Amino acid sequence: MHTKLKIREFLEQFFGDHQLRDDEDLFSTGYVSSLFAMQLVMFIEKEFQIHLKNEELDLKNFQSIDRIANFLEQLKVENV
Repeated sequence: MHTKLKIREFLEQFFGDHQLRDDEDLFSTGYVSSLFAMQLVMFIEKEFQIHLKNEELDLKNFQSIDRIANFLEQLKVENV
């Protein structure tokens, strides 16, 4: 399954009827809480079988579906 689709499916649980755009800032929507942020990181680690380091937990890496997918692609390239 495509990375962005997996991310979108996870996020839809938290955003209800709101139709997220791939470039939409998740944190400016009003749906995000600190609990959500923790759940997002846990989902990414489990779904993509990676362990994120503290320095990688920068909000800009998780700001949108596009940024999350690009961040994951970057991690994949760095670990080859």
